[in-house]
Amino acid sequence: MAAPPTPWSKNLAEPKVDNSAYIHSFSNLIGDVKVGANVLIAPGTSIRADEGTPFHIGDGSNIQDGVVIHGLEQGRVQGDDGQDYSVWIGEDSCITHLALIHGPAYVGNHCFIGFRSTVFNARVGDGCIVMMHVLIQDVEIPAGKYVPSGSVITNQQQADRLPDVQPEDKEFAAHVVHINEALAAGYHCADNHACINPIKQSNNGEVKTSTHNKTNGSQPVTNMSLNTDIINQVKSLLRQGSTIGVEHANTRRFKSKSWLSASLNATNESGILAELGNILNEHKGEYVRLIGVDPQAKRRIAETIIQRPGDVPAPVQASNGNTAKVNSNGNGHAPLSKGNGDLASEIKSLIQGGYNIGVEYADTRRFKTKSWLTAPSVNTRSVNEAINIIQGYLTELSGNYVQLVGVDPQAKRRVSQVIIQRPGETATISSNGNGASSTYKTPRNNGNGASFGNSTLSAEAIAQVRSLLSQGYQISTEHADIRRFKSKSWQSCSPIQGTTESQVISALEACVQDHTGEYVRLIGIDTQAKRRVLEMIIQRPGQTNQAQPVTSKGSNGNGASAYTQTQNGSSSLDANTLAQVRSLLSQGYRIGTEHADVRRFKSKSWQSCSPIEANNESQVISALEACVKDHSGEYVRLIGIDTKAKRRVLETIIQRP
Repeated sequence: MAAPPTPWSKNLAEPKVDNSAYIHSFSNLIGDVKVGANVLIAPGTSIRADEGTPFHIGDGSNIQDGVVIHGLEQGRVQGDDGQDYSVWIGEDSCITHLALIHGPAYVGNHCFIGFRSTVFNARVGDGCIVMMHVLIQDVEIPAGKYVPSGSVITNQQQADRLPDVQPEDKEFAAHVVHINEALAAGYHCADNHACINPIKQSNNGEVKTSTHNKTNGSQPVTNMSLNTDIINQVKSLLRQGSTIGVEHANTRRFKSKSWLSASLNATNESGILAELGNILNEHKGEYVRLIGVDPQAKRRIAETIIQRPGDVPAPVQASNGNTAKVNSNGNGHAPLSKGNGDLASEIKSLIQGGYNIGVEYADTRRFKTKSWLTAPSVNTRSVNEAINIIQGYLTELSGNYVQLVGVDPQAKRRVSQVIIQRPGETATISSNGNGASSTYKTPRNNGNGASFGNSTLSAEAIAQVRSLLSQGYQISTEHADIRRFKSKSWQSCSPIQGTTESQVISALEACVQDHTGEYVRLIGIDTQAKRRVLEMIIQRPGQTNQAQPVTSKGSNGNGASAYTQTQNGSSSLDANTLAQVRSLLSQGYRIGTEHADVRRFKSKSWQSCSPIEANNESQVISALEACVKDHSGEYVRLIGIDTKAKRRVLETIIQRP
């Protein structure tokens, strides 16, 4: 229909449709819309050039079900013909189901816009592949770029960093175009009695044959081998009431983390294992991962890669009708020597994918309660060195369960978790044809609650951990480089899942080791009141044995405690400041600190140091000394706060440049 008369347009323009195009009767086409040759516009589309106008849809393109194309009255793009348009869609492009193209917008030739994606006030260059649920706004996507599913591209830096389209993507887009060209011709034929009647008559004489098995009506299924770890993980997840899912990705999608879901319909153990084998066979040459989902919390609790490109399928023989028999090394578990789908490949894949590698271990009792202990992180990007370190762990931890953990440092979550050794096994890894060995020593308990013999945490930090845990508080850690520290933009380390002292200290040490050269602080959290009760810096740049703030050396005879800083043997606070702190705390006041450089001091623009939530004298003095040290060369002042009256009772400068 023609465009309606409006204050900004009274030309009542009508759509111009090429005779070879097919417009479904359940679609809406309004206003100045030019539709090229062999275009397919599917049911349920809405193309309204009643505000922004005109629209152009190039030859061979297809607009699929539920697509909306509209434009603002202001704003235009330049089409390939040099004219101004509200929306331009080039030739042989696919705008797929439920996508939104809102002008001013330009979509080039041979483009693919995925399901439910949105393009607004943007240009998408020729040959781009835009996957599902993408937002593109206020940018220009260069030609030949691939936009992963779920991406939000709203600045030009993001657009310029997008990966290039791969040949298989181009083949897929071309395939979709050809399919829709055939559909357009088919719909035209369906409306033409002279065209459709001969086809109907020829179909009446056809005999349909089944491709199913002649004997039992089902197609033969060839499964791939599921190793024991995968089978055990499926069983464990099902026992916990979790639901199972599967995702797959080719090498390019794996690098961009654009996984695709595979259909898994079975709900019982044997059915799930059978379908897993089928999925592995269908996606041979791709990455496949197993997903465990907590249906109540609606979150993922496990992600394990169970196949990689190059893994060789092996038939599964049913042992009793409900389980699968897998090739093993004689002890019921898959061998760990280098080969297809082994541990060496797992380590190499994680490192090449940019993931961090960790190792956890547990004796039989801890394994049953899932109370894993954490070994120091494998801080190397060398595959052989990582294999040597992990082999050292396996040797030192014989008689324990050992699991390899892959961590995505950006998303701060685990991407894989595989048990690589069990009690009674002696696992070995071969990286170059011979057994790798290592002199790297596995951490041991030192008897004082710390998980490792040479702890990087000070006695005070360990004491704080014990104190917080005894009070029922949760512990976490944060880190910041020097720039983030100055702007107070701390980043969280991996969440500490354990609640035992050894697990927490292991996690703290892992965070310290992972972020050497940065500030790291210990956080105590009251989960009921949902507030922090402690913030304590346990590592600073340039220090090797961190987090040794202030410790008490006892009384000096007049009731005042003498404090020393363990780093240099003397306190950076004078006697008057210490007395002020004791006086404020004895009156129930809260302590705070502020700092300012010379310019801010002159303009009285003070900035707060980290909040001091504690009311313990040693903790407060520790925090004061930390602020003084972190802001050397600046003014630092001590604040006394009456929390009930919500006012300051003291402001005294304790450091000057």
